[in-house]
Amino acid sequence: MELWGGRFREAPNELAARFGASIDVDRRLYRQDIVGSMAHCRMLARQGIIDRSSAVTILDGLTAILAEIERGEFEFRVDREDVHANVEGRLRDIAGDVAGRLHTARSRNDQVALDTRLWSREAILDLVRGLVAFADALLDQAQSNMGVAMPGYTHLQRAQPVLLTHHLLAYVEMVRRDVDRLRDAYRRVDVSPLGAGALAGLPYPIDREAVARDLGFEAISRNSLDAVSDRDYVVEIVAACALGMVHLSRYCEEIILWSSTEFGFISLSDAFSTGSSIMPQKKNPDTAELIRGKAGRAIGSLTGLLVMLKGTPLAYNKDFQEDKSALFDAVDTFGASLAVLAPMTRSATFKRDRLIAAASENFSLATDYADFLAQRGVPFRRAHEVIGRLVARCLEQGCTLDSLSLDELRAFAPEFTSDALNIQIWSAIDARDVPGGTATGRVSAALIEARDAIRDVSVWIDEMAGRLPAAEGRLASDI
Repeated sequence: MELWGGRFREAPNELAARFGASIDVDRRLYRQDIVGSMAHCRMLARQGIIDRSSAVTILDGLTAILAEIERGEFEFRVDREDVHANVEGRLRDIAGDVAGRLHTARSRNDQVALDTRLWSREAILDLVRGLVAFADALLDQAQSNMGVAMPGYTHLQRAQPVLLTHHLLAYVEMVRRDVDRLRDAYRRVDVSPLGAGALAGLPYPIDREAVARDLGFEAISRNSLDAVSDRDYVVEIVAACALGMVHLSRYCEEIILWSSTEFGFISLSDAFSTGSSIMPQKKNPDTAELIRGKAGRAIGSLTGLLVMLKGTPLAYNKDFQEDKSALFDAVDTFGASLAVLAPMTRSATFKRDRLIAAASENFSLATDYADFLAQRGVPFRRAHEVIGRLVARCLEQGCTLDSLSLDELRAFAPEFTSDALNIQIWSAIDARDVPGGTATGRVSAALIEARDAIRDVSVWIDEMAGRLPAAEGRLASDI
């Protein structure tokens, strides 16, 4: 409390001070805090709010502090409460009283909002990189398994045959929506709050636009009260992480099922599996199971964040200190899951013969028999009933639809012709020749389109990354 304790007549209670300290969480904002302070300092000097000599001293001190931290030599002190006070306190150790000029025309309220936004921009780009890597792994598997059929499911019951590539592309669609959500969140993150002060703006001739440009922001906040109290962007990022983790969990659930003996559709690499402490034959999909479990953690971060925010009046409240633990944990969880899931997917082996055989089992072509009748004038509901009775007959006799003769089919519906004997998984797949369908031509085109879309995302990442500020090489010469 040494930096802003002049109003108080007694030292803070030790338990209260430790309870209120956030340094164990927000210390990871050190680089953003220093970069933001450098930009603020340069603006103060350019505007004549502080003299150039003081600015140079401050900038040199901030550069030294950054080097100390990155060498692991910096002592983060609990008595200095948070990352902002730790950096400023160390700056005062180095530069003396001139360090106090840095906080001119700035509050911790707009400072922490700035730091969190700077960190969030980088975090979003890292997450989108992870999503691109996962999408690339899915697309490579989809490409190499283009000729493989598999059973599609509803209610976890075999329903109709589809291409394995089509199934994998469904997860690519989820990834693309996850990317869209993060890119959309980035647009709202990309706003500089610096200059809002504590809540009302500042009585100095500051240049907010110049600081925003210096830090690579697209815009500045429009309302000072909102600037320091807005945590919508944190909610959006955490929500995107939570939903993204739900998508990864759904994918991992299928991998877990498919790698079981009962399904036998996929074999995971040993490198992404574990054994049993007692059963030597076991090969467990623990990586996939852990990702499935961690989805609950991300959902919990979102729930906690929303509950924390719901009762807070304008403007800043100490409650907001809790936003960073939710943000960091959700981003870390999603990022780590993506990092391991991409190579796990890429190294997996799909059991093609088993998938193709399963595609035609359990009467998966029943709908195609019903469609055959409907295309010949039978009302679909009656065709549905006819095939239902045919399936019941097959179950009683232990046979399959494709084993029935034309006479046996015509005994249930005279509209059957000899063409019905040609119904099989590949004709069923390629009959779904509509946009978004599983027909081979449609899926081939969808694969190409998805690859192009993912490449476009990589271009966006590079563009946004090029706007991010650096601490090095932008000191006194930029004043």
